[in-house]
Amino acid sequence: QVQLVESGGGLVQAGGSLRLSCAASGGTFNSYAMGWFRQAPGKEREFVAAISWSAITRHYEDAVKGRFTISRDNAKNTVYLQMNSLKPEDTGVYYCAAGDTGWVPINATEYDYWGQGTQVTVSS
Repeated sequence: QVQLVESGGGLVQAGGSLRLSCAASGGTFNSYAMGWFRQAPGKEREFVAAISWSAITRHYEDAVKGRFTISRDNAKNTVYLQMNSLKPEDTGVYYCAAGDTGWVPINATEYDYWGQGTQVTVSS
């Protein structure tokens, strides 16, 4: 069983930056694909970014390309999401997820483990 704990959320002005972290325990972190999803109030959870176990493959949702960067440190069992040039529409609860797959999923249903989420609020 893998436990995931997100941190780094908060309130930031538009144009600012935040770095989210997701610490994993249990399981074999360096064999999992990792993803970040977000959910805004009244909306469904949506894909943000994902990274393969080797960090060679990365996927991004179109709206965050060029602004967000996903990375991982397998020695620290941690995945990161660096968010720059934040916009009010980036507001939501951000979740990290781990998938015991051989590919890098962008569909939430393909992930096996989820964290509790961290709130990100971007003011205009």
